[in-house]
Amino acid sequence: MSSRSARDIRASLGHPVIDADGHTIEVTPVLLDYLDEVGGPAIVDAYRRFPVKRQFRLDENDPYHTTDSGSWVWPTRNTLDRATATLPKLYAERQEEFGIDYSIVYPSEGLFGPQIGDDDLRLAACRAYNLYIADSFRPYADQLTPAAVIPCHTPAEAVTELRHAVGELGLKAVVLRSFVKRPATATRPERLDFLALGSDHDYDPVWAACAELGVAATFHSSATYGGRNQIPNYSYNHIGVLAAGGEAIAKALFMGGVTKRFPQCNFAFLEGGVGWAVNLYGDLLGHWERRSAGRIDAYDPANLDQDLFLGLLEEYGDERVQGHLGGMRDIFTRAQPTVDQTDNFSAVPMNDPREMLDLFVAPFWFGCEADDPMNPHAFNRAANPFGAAMQAVLGSDNAHWDVTDMNKVLGEAYEMVEKGLLAEADFEAFVFTNPVALHAGMNPSFFEGTAVEHAVAAVVVPARA
Repeated sequence: MSSRSARDIRASLGHPVIDADGHTIEVTPVLLDYLDEVGGPAIVDAYRRFPVKRQFRLDENDPYHTTDSGSWVWPTRNTLDRATATLPKLYAERQEEFGIDYSIVYPSEGLFGPQIGDDDLRLAACRAYNLYIADSFRPYADQLTPAAVIPCHTPAEAVTELRHAVGELGLKAVVLRSFVKRPATATRPERLDFLALGSDHDYDPVWAACAELGVAATFHSSATYGGRNQIPNYSYNHIGVLAAGGEAIAKALFMGGVTKRFPQCNFAFLEGGVGWAVNLYGDLLGHWERRSAGRIDAYDPANLDQDLFLGLLEEYGDERVQGHLGGMRDIFTRAQPTVDQTDNFSAVPMNDPREMLDLFVAPFWFGCEADDPMNPHAFNRAANPFGAAMQAVLGSDNAHWDVTDMNKVLGEAYEMVEKGLLAEADFEAFVFTNPVALHAGMNPSFFEGTAVEHAVAAVVVPARA
């Protein structure tokens, strides 16, 4: 980490610093007051009994318990930071101390609302949270803006809450779920729905609403499924969990053709870093080159030269192979299995692999913690196909266990420059121009009235459509 203070580093920069993913830790009793206003006492009681991850139990009957230390995720010994995350007035007051000019602030407990299976409770929890943050952060809008939580079990509920949060409450940032758990039915087991590909619903109205309302669709979901919920060890389960959640929805958005149908939309995948994105970018290119229309034919059983193959078996096969030549001929000459999909990229047809620059690189942003050693790979144009630079943004994760001292975040980020791993211009993109493009690219007035308004006015945000 840099030996310089956050204030000193900030003073040396010729540009502001924007935190694209800080967090608040809610005052749960106040949140419950809003929930009571939205849904009444029965909804409040149901929410109190729902296993939301909390650091402190609400009462003796609070059911939340983990065996993997999953509730020990917010600072306590650093009590000032704990209070900072909870109190917007204190958060805003300390921004200068952090060397940060402006922050987009995401939920903690609020992230659990969209996961609730019960329709009434889910919708009430999301609505109450959005009312809570709109009121509590409004006086500090020059330095902080909170992100509304958007339920996504159906497109209709997502659009309804988007319109309420943005259109009525005036919130400028939103966070959506990367996936929805669909319950088992008589004909199908429980499954995960990644919204943009193979979904139970058409989510295009959601992306259209984001475009209409001028908000980036950001995602902050942990992939707590499969091998990440089998062992009572928090670190084992947590490592890679946000990267996996981001990768799942990013793949779906690209392969489902959303970025092609909605070129005006911006999407961000937060807290998972950018290493997975560089890998996914290369993987998608490699798969497209081999499994898209006209290329996957190389693996069609009908294209096997049976005579040549059987002749080579006879010439080069060992005794065991020789003993099965007759059976092998039968296998290769009978009708072969058919497949329903012969173009894995049918929803996003491309004629040139460089179209990935418009369909993957341009619409996607990636939230990175300050100390993530993979961050420089976002800007490794020499290694990334077609000279691409991934649009990485600083996401402090302030308020969560990753940050032991909020004063050290900027120093941890700037260390990449001091070590020669990142150019100053790329650092400016990381902490300033990339976050500006993410949000002002959807809403040109996003930063009006904020501490960074004048600096942002000098930034040229590329048109997305």
